[in-house]
Amino acid sequence: MSNVLYTVVVTYNRKILLFKCLRALLVQRPFMNKIVIVDNASTDGTVDCLWEHGWGDKENVKILSLAENAGGAGGFAAGLRFAIEDGAEWVWMMDDDAEPHPSALQELMRVADDPANIYGSLAVNKGDVSWLTRVLDPPLGEVEKADAVPERAVVQSLPFLGFLVHRSLVERIGLPDAGYFIAADDVEYCLRAQKFGADIIVAGKSWIEHPKSRPYKVQVLGCTLTCLVLSPWKRYYDTRNRLFIARSYYGLRLFTQTIPGSLVRLIAALLTEPRKLAQLYAFVAGFIDGLLGIKGKRHEFWRIQ
Repeated sequence: MSNVLYTVVVTYNRKILLFKCLRALLVQRPFMNKIVIVDNASTDGTVDCLWEHGWGDKENVKILSLAENAGGAGGFAAGLRFAIEDGAEWVWMMDDDAEPHPSALQELMRVADDPANIYGSLAVNKGDVSWLTRVLDPPLGEVEKADAVPERAVVQSLPFLGFLVHRSLVERIGLPDAGYFIAADDVEYCLRAQKFGADIIVAGKSWIEHPKSRPYKVQVLGCTLTCLVLSPWKRYYDTRNRLFIARSYYGLRLFTQTIPGSLVRLIAALLTEPRKLAQLYAFVAGFIDGLLGIKGKRHEFWRIQ
């Protein structure tokens, strides 16, 4: 099995974090055939800075500058498309605030034995997992400590943080949906892959340092919902894209779970977060666009900040 390996890093206005990520990539083994840096139309001089520091002159680096900010979803779609068209067999994808541990890629490739599956590194922060990780096989449920995640485990989904996919699977299921802009594009991609028979597998010893998310739990009628602290403009995409996923994959659960769950998340946000009117407005806008199926970068249209 060929192991032509590309890494795709999507960045927007975070050049200091980007340089930390790139330095961490340089020490990875096995050797990467190419690093693709997707700049999402940054306004902080990211591209100029990359050239000034010699990154654009490296044979194994491609700087892909997008004409406009396409969000994480659009950036990963563009980067993955370039990598596949350029000859990549495996593509390892991450955000600019990811910092792979020195053995991250080696541990990941040790687990990646079937191109029909999706594999991923484990996002960690000071010994904890950065995102709540639900381990299905072995049946461990939600795991919070990084050391508790097995070397190889089937999970519900993986974020685009050390996300490894083979070209043969991309050719079957397509690229990430750029219309999501941000939020849940990785969840949708995992669900799409699962429809084609793929397992989603985390390599529990392949660690990528990443800031920890800020979830909190809400109990309603005996059910537990995980909520996130979000600014209003991110609330819009979180609400909208949850509805997109439910419309595409969940059938009647759109009405029995997703819509009620979204309302509970709104109530939790109104009780616990600042800018309550802005949160409410963002939720309503996301709810409308989600039900109508309107994709793309829309928070500016709704004037949400």
